[in-house]
Amino acid sequence: MPKLKSRKAAAKRFRRSGSGKIMRRKAFKNHLLQHKGADRRSRLSKIAVVSEADAPNVELMLPYL
Repeated sequence: MPKLKSRKAAAKRFRRSGSGKIMRRKAFKNHLLQHKGADRRSRLSKIAVVSEADAPNVELMLPYL
C-alpha cells in the first residue's frame, strides 16, 4: 500500500504529547496585544490539548503523527 501524505498546514500546527494526546497553540496571540492584559497574554502562550471531538479529524490529516 502506498504511503499517505500529511496535510502540511496541519503538520505545522499540531504536535503529539508524551502521553499521545494532540497539542495545539491557543488563538488570539498574534497581534493587537497592547490592550490585552499580561495575565491573558501569558495564558494564551501556553499549549492546549485538542478536544476529544476534534482529535479524530486531526488524526486523519496527520496519519504518521
